Amino acid sequence: MEARKLETYEEKETLKKELGLLEAIAIVIGVVIGSGIFFKPAIVAKNAGAPGLGILAWVVGGIITIAAGLTVAEIAAAIPKTGGLYAYLKELYGDLAAFLLGWVQIAVYFPGSVAALAIIFSIQATTFIPMTEMQQKLLAIFVLFFLSVANIISTKFGGKIQTVATIGKLIPIFVIAIFGLIKGTAHGFTPIVAQESTAGGFGLAVLGTLWAYDGWINVGNIAGELKNPAKDLPKAIIIGLGLVLVAYLSVNLAVLNVLPFDQVIASKKAASDAAVVMFGNFGASFISLGILVSIFGALNGYILTASRVPYAMAEEGLLPFKGFFSKLSPKSGTPINSIIYIFVVGTIYIMTGSFDTLTDLVVFVLWIFFTMAVAGVFVLRNKFKHLKRPYTVPLYPIVPFIGIAGGLFILISTITTSTNRALLGLGVTLIGIPIYMYLKRK
Repeated sequence: MEARKLETYEEKETLKKELGLLEAIAIVIGVVIGSGIFFKPAIVAKNAGAPGLGILAWVVGGIITIAAGLTVAEIAAAIPKTGGLYAYLKELYGDLAAFLLGWVQIAVYFPGSVAALAIIFSIQATTFIPMTEMQQKLLAIFVLFFLSVANIISTKFGGKIQTVATIGKLIPIFVIAIFGLIKGTAHGFTPIVAQESTAGGFGLAVLGTLWAYDGWINVGNIAGELKNPAKDLPKAIIIGLGLVLVAYLSVNLAVLNVLPFDQVIASKKAASDAAVVMFGNFGASFISLGILVSIFGALNGYILTASRVPYAMAEEGLLPFKGFFSKLSPKSGTPINSIIYIFVVGTIYIMTGSFDTLTDLVVFVLWIFFTMAVAGVFVLRNKFKHLKRPYTVPLYPIVPFIGIAGGLFILISTITTSTNRALLGLGVTLIGIPIYMYLKRK
């Protein structure tokens, strides 16, 4: 019965199928690579304590992420529903788990994330145009408004913006990588392990890389608008994450080849400092522009994918005002009210400055659901044995176990280092239970 329901889902889908594989790959890369690649190298290297261990941390983080990606790709191919992670949890674990994830995402995480990205964009823009704090907030709201309107005009238009922005953000990344590896003279790749290196420090370094790789699962949110989701979702996840891993490793190797290790760990913007050494003041402006394009692309990717979750929940009857949130634009077929909702709540978060506090609270909870999704491949194979799977994870069950281990590592680290924050995040999530019970009664 479950398998039959999933197989016939696409017949009920009303969103326009306007996105191809290229746009899906651009969403994966665009959402994952924000501003972190320009600032994270120093933090990871400092925690690792040695150049070799720092690079190894990026490799380990990449392997864990790709293992999770390979695993979730099987679920995404079998359950190609709008809503992504929300849809997977609903089919694999039931309505309550899906609702609590959706509740956290649409109340806090997605509008908080777009608010944070918009603010970071406006702060970065002060490199070129001096602005007061209020002017920065107004610019952030304008950029959020512009991209919201673009995504209301059509999904295809939003997808094209994503593709162009992703190409734009990859240009400065690979310029740094190529010139840094060719022209660098520091050659600071050794030692592999130093006296300052500890197991705990390496763990923190890996943890930092896992945060930098986060966000790729959001591509599943737009499954209903992909022309061939069963085939394109797994390809987008695997190719997108592969390119992200290459980009991250290339930039880190280039930075270590240009700057001495002590300068890398002392820098707050190692990639920018490396660009200045290679290209002078032009390098600083070039990288600043690259950061702006990168954040712009990440923001567009979040708006494009985030707005599909309230739409999917409304379609399933698991959201108050379901008629409002499930409304599609009569002209473009985009979930217009869901996009407007993300814009309005994001704007409130920008004006109040509450986005960092709120999103930090729920990150722990989101990783619980994410780890459940990776483990869901075992549920999928047992609960939906007869369901057609266009793609299956290689080296099963080893690859899923690696992905689960990464999720558990983040959860345990968060509990031990930020216990109060983790408990508060759980409290915010549990507020959703009485709302869920009320909706079920109705």
